[in-house]
Amino acid sequence: MEKKFLINNQIRANKVRVIDEQGKNLGVFSLEEALEMAKERNLDLIQITEKVDPPVCRIFDYGKFLYQMKKKEKEKRKEKGKEIKGIRLGFNISEHDMETRANQAKEFLEEGNRIQIEMILRGRERELTNFAKEKIKRFLEILESKVQIKVEQDLKKVPRGFIMIISKK
Repeated sequence: MEKKFLINNQIRANKVRVIDEQGKNLGVFSLEEALEMAKERNLDLIQITEKVDPPVCRIFDYGKFLYQMKKKEKEKRKEKGKEIKGIRLGFNISEHDMETRANQAKEFLEEGNRIQIEMILRGRERELTNFAKEKIKRFLEILESKVQIKVEQDLKKVPRGFIMIISKK
C-alpha cells in the first residue's frame, strides 16, 4: 500500500503551507511562490497532506523523500513482527514439561516476542484455582532463572482458566 504524493506541477491547490528541508514551517504561500522557492533550492515541492486547508507541502528532494518513507514503513513492519506467542500449561503439567516450555518461552523472548501464558482448567480443576496459580508461579520461577522477564499483564482469571502476558526486560 504505497501512498502517492503529488509533486511540483501536479499540485492543484492555490495556496499551500510550506515546510522547508529542515522541517521548519515557513508559512502559507501561493503555489507559484512555493514552486519558485523549491526551484531556487534545486529541490521539489511535495504535497504531504491535502486533508487540511491549505494543504501541507514540503520542499525536499523527491528521491530522498521516497527513500525515507520506505525506510519508515519498513521499521513499522519490523515492529509488527513482534507478536504474542502462546505457551499453554496443563493443570497436571510435570516439572520436566515445565522446563521444556520454559526453554521454548526463553527462545520466544530472545526473538523479541511477547508471551501469553495460558492455563486451561477443565471440570473439577476449576475449583482448585490456588493450585493452578501455584503451577503458573512455579513456571515463572523456572523462566526467571533462564532470562529476565517483565510482566505486562498480571495473572488474570478468564472463564476457562488463567492468562498472563510477559516480555523480556
